[in-house]
Amino acid sequence: MDKIKVIIADDSDFVRDGMRIILSVDEEFEVLGCAKNGKEAVELCMKEKPDVVLMDIQMPVMDGIEATKEIVKRGLGKVLILTTFDADELVDKALKNGAGGYLIKNHTPEHLKQMIKAVYHGGNILDDQVFSKFTQMGVKSSTNFDSSIFTSRELDIIASIAEGLANKEIAEKLFISEGTVKNHISTILEKGNLAHRTQVAVYYLTGKK
Repeated sequence: MDKIKVIIADDSDFVRDGMRIILSVDEEFEVLGCAKNGKEAVELCMKEKPDVVLMDIQMPVMDGIEATKEIVKRGLGKVLILTTFDADELVDKALKNGAGGYLIKNHTPEHLKQMIKAVYHGGNILDDQVFSKFTQMGVKSSTNFDSSIFTSRELDIIASIAEGLANKEIAEKLFISEGTVKNHISTILEKGNLAHRTQVAVYYLTGKK
């Protein structure tokens, strides 16, 4: 099996070295290199062609948001934001600039590896803490969300998922059974070519799959 090729961009020597060690001892990953600012990250991506870039936000020379934009625009790899900042505007900018995921630096090594794999396989990942704040900004569909492929009932369920409601809560809200909700969600995932309910919410809110 091919290893997932990773570049780590963070201005902290401690964080860079820690993540490099965590990933290097796992045979599923290969760390191609590390960068201490966004400009170095872009240049390293042009040279090494990674699968996934672990990107901090606040870095000198070029920040992670701008570096993400350059990397995604040039098709140099997928980006997973890994930061201590969860400000709404940063989440919004990162996603609009093409980040495949946004995580806060408080996860176990195994969880981080799973998130890297998810982004590598095309999923969109939002930290639970970030997702909760993002939905509180106001649940409104993105202009890039294609509502035409879904029925009105499916759209009701998608909006409810984006509000953070569980299946039972959706069932009570829409006066249908939990089984019906599950069936609708399966259809929504298939129609939208989506992998899981979090991706449904991200697509609805940001227009990004």
